[in-house]
Amino acid sequence: MTLDYDFMRLAIDTARKGVTAGQTPFGAVITKNGKVVAEAHNSVWKTTDPTAHAEINAIRLACKKLGTINLDGCVIYSTTEPCPLCFSAIHWARISKIVYGAEIADAKKAGFNELILSNRVMKKLGKSRVAIKGRVLKKENQALFEYWKKVNWKPY
Repeated sequence: MTLDYDFMRLAIDTARKGVTAGQTPFGAVITKNGKVVAEAHNSVWKTTDPTAHAEINAIRLACKKLGTINLDGCVIYSTTEPCPLCFSAIHWARISKIVYGAEIADAKKAGFNELILSNRVMKKLGKSRVAIKGRVLKKENQALFEYWKKVNWKPY
């Protein structure tokens, strides 16, 4: 449990760096065997790429670093429950576990154009093997939305 909190705090710090850089309040960290493989924040505005979510960016970095598209044995820590795009990428990359903080509904409430489709529903419908653990440091992750609104409010 301690590692989950430590890695989630790193994802939160990464999201805050993204906000400071003019991005939205999402961060992700990928670990393998208890060590950080990749960390990334959302870069949609910087790259003018609506798919440049934190989870997607972290998956790209982890695959490059590990030299494979198979991230079996990895855990992804996401400040917010992954959207359907990100959940699909996590599934395709064969990441073993998702640990998230805030929920998709929190992002929608903050002004994001979210599809309210939970990871648990997607897992069930798609028969995915990924393990899911939610609401880790939920309040700290929800606070990212307020921080973003004060510093650089620009939803998409």
